[in-house]
Amino acid sequence: MFVLQVAIVVLLAAGALLALVLQSRHDIDREARNRSVSVAETFAHSIGLPATLKTPDPSAILQPVTEETRKAAGVDFIVVMDTNGIRYTHPQPDRIGKRFVGTIEPSLAGQVHTESVQGPLGKEIQAVVPVTDSTGRVIALVSAGLTVKNVTGVVDRQLPVILLAIATGLALATGGTALISRRLRRQTHGLGTQEMTRMYEHHDAVLHAVREGVLITDGDGLLLLANDEAKRLLGLPEDAEGRYIGNVPGLDRRMADLLLSGRVATDEVLETGDRLLVVNQRLTHPRGRPEGTAVTIRDSTEMQVLTSRAETARKRLKLLYDAGGDIGTSLDVVRTAEELAAVAVPRFADFVTVDLADQVLDGDEPAPGADMRRTAVSGIRDDHPLYPRGRLIDFLPSTPQARGFGTGQAELVPHLEDAPGWQAQDPPRARAIVDYGIHSLIAAPLTARGVVLGVVNFWRSEKPEPFDEDELSLAEELVARAAISMDNARRYTREHALAETLQRSLLPRALPEQSAVDVAHFYLPAQSGVGGDWFDVIPLAGSRVALVVGDVVGHGLHAAATMGRLRTAVHNFASLDLPPDEILARLDDLVQRIDHDGDGDDTGGGVLGATCLYAVYDPVSQRCTMARAGHLPPLVVAPDGTAEIVDLPAGPPLGLGGMPFETAELYLAEGSQLVLYTDGLVEERTRDIGEGLELLRTALSHPERDPQESCRAVLDILLPERPSDDVALLIARTRTLGPDRVAQWDVPFEPSAVGATRNAAAKKLDEWGLTELAFATELILSELVTNALRHGRAPVRVRLLHDRGLTCEVWDASSTAPHLRYAATTDEGGRGLFLVAQLSEHWGTRYTPEGKVIWAEQALPGSPGATEPALAAFLDVDPI
Repeated sequence: MFVLQVAIVVLLAAGALLALVLQSRHDIDREARNRSVSVAETFAHSIGLPATLKTPDPSAILQPVTEETRKAAGVDFIVVMDTNGIRYTHPQPDRIGKRFVGTIEPSLAGQVHTESVQGPLGKEIQAVVPVTDSTGRVIALVSAGLTVKNVTGVVDRQLPVILLAIATGLALATGGTALISRRLRRQTHGLGTQEMTRMYEHHDAVLHAVREGVLITDGDGLLLLANDEAKRLLGLPEDAEGRYIGNVPGLDRRMADLLLSGRVATDEVLETGDRLLVVNQRLTHPRGRPEGTAVTIRDSTEMQVLTSRAETARKRLKLLYDAGGDIGTSLDVVRTAEELAAVAVPRFADFVTVDLADQVLDGDEPAPGADMRRTAVSGIRDDHPLYPRGRLIDFLPSTPQARGFGTGQAELVPHLEDAPGWQAQDPPRARAIVDYGIHSLIAAPLTARGVVLGVVNFWRSEKPEPFDEDELSLAEELVARAAISMDNARRYTREHALAETLQRSLLPRALPEQSAVDVAHFYLPAQSGVGGDWFDVIPLAGSRVALVVGDVVGHGLHAAATMGRLRTAVHNFASLDLPPDEILARLDDLVQRIDHDGDGDDTGGGVLGATCLYAVYDPVSQRCTMARAGHLPPLVVAPDGTAEIVDLPAGPPLGLGGMPFETAELYLAEGSQLVLYTDGLVEERTRDIGEGLELLRTALSHPERDPQESCRAVLDILLPERPSDDVALLIARTRTLGPDRVAQWDVPFEPSAVGATRNAAAKKLDEWGLTELAFATELILSELVTNALRHGRAPVRVRLLHDRGLTCEVWDASSTAPHLRYAATTDEGGRGLFLVAQLSEHWGTRYTPEGKVIWAEQALPGSPGATEPALAAFLDVDPI
């Protein structure tokens, strides 16, 4: 680069020298011509020349004058000649009189003529001027000029000075070039011209091809540079560079203010027209002085649109994801509808209403054209004019709800004020809805497994734009997901209703009348499915009562049916008047047989597990005998309010077999409360069973409450809001049958004691005011005592109980049970028990640890269902 610069300087110097020489020669030639013409004209017009030319010897006069003038004018010769070219004067006198060398014709014609000729003095530059008289006639010629050697001599004398100046300039130029080249190499970090060229090309290409606007301003607010992208984004004209920023046409005022402010800006967003620009501005500091700013501009409009779309898609996915977790948390149709309405407000719609076919709420499939009931309503405000919850709606065929329910296709109504079919349903309400601000609707049917269950209505009021097709697709997806949960809830509702109906039909509808205990009871099936819990109150002979509570593991129809079988079995076993441990043993055998029968049944006919608690209370002795098979122990609340858990052996659950059941007997003071329950009451996910039992004891520790109040108190504290298991509770407050209602005699083990027993019984009946029953009672006692004396063993005891009926009991130490049979006409006996059965309402046998008891119960006179026994039909005697 340096050599090139030196070569250029040398060439420039040589060219300058050549030009100077040529220019000098040209100037000298021109000067010689001009001087020659001036000298010749001056001499030709001198005064006295024409007169001198008329003298006889002009040369004598003119020669000294011309020489003197030549020397004074600095020319090489002045020649005066006649019109024929004959010289009068010449610097060389020997040339006088000879012909002039040159062209004289133009001068003879009155013109001034200059030329270069080879004359006597050498090569000459001469001018020929005419001399005229007063009339203008040419009378002579004057020529003056310079020789070439004199001209060249002048140039040669000037050339050293010129060369010295050129050499000096060349040296200075070379030194300056060297210094500049060195500085440039230092500033360009040693980059050559090719690298610099390539760098500039790359810089220019990047500057104008980058998708980011670049602006450079100076400290005075002038726009120094703007690339193509900046001009496009800001709408700048092509001649914007070099102009004051405030005067650039098309530049947004806020952008101009930012550029003129000179402040630092980092990712500052400016809205310019329909664009959203991100601006970064930094100060430039050459040599430590702020000289302007460098600005970069990005167009984030498309990014904003993409970001908005991505955010919309994210919100929609989040809505669907939340819907999957928030809808269908329970198998309840109404709650599922409420969850669907709640999850869409306000993220998708401002108001949501769910209309279900009325049959769906009962678990059935809807019929075509069924009326729909508004099941759920959710919105951003409560003062809306939409149909309220619970309203039964018969949608007209012109409404989108009716069309959607019939076709299963969702419909979009972008502008409700322009939807006459929808308005025809209820014009006043439609006008109120539009006036309220609700302007757009999506009606999406709830379709699951090919069945349309109802319609979900999405209403918009806050956003001014109506629903669009994308939102219609989102509504369909949202409703489709909810429809499965809704249909599952519907199916469960149907099965739950069937199971609950079956279960309630198997449970006691009304407790039987008895005098041993005052009873309060409560039963609630599980929300997740009907289970197999049951309770029972079974009156027994001798004014006793059996209290039963049980639990079959599992839920659904199978558990309810199994519960019914076990409850029936308990009633049958109770009719045999067996003790609690024997009843549980027989139930255990029954469950094992049920399991065995279900082994080959794919429908699951076996029992997954069952527990039971069986207690018998005797109001005469105030003793309670109980046994349990894997069930929770009962609680006893004493009359003073002390609540204790009965220490009762657990026993294995029913169906395991092989293990005997143990009984426990305890004394219950009058007014004590015996509390039987299932685990659904005290056991819950949020607390353990020990905490539940303690809460139960706390709720029962109030002796002033009757059983019904105690039952409510227990439920208030322990009943879950949505129980996951069946809850059964039975509270029995004990009574006693006082001594004035009980008569008892020991019977001597001899036949003569029968009459005395009859007399004593008749006397007692008179005291009780039951004389009407005396004859039948005497016959019954006669037969029973006679059988005990004949077929039993001592001791024999008779007891009369005056309760809701009159019960006659005969005790003996034998375990042999009598049997009722029809006696033949030839038989002498065998009619005693038949007579007892006909005279009494009920009769039976129960076994005790000491033997057995044969009892017979008669209805009291005037009691419902009491009849007068037809005694004559049973007396095998002829009438008198």
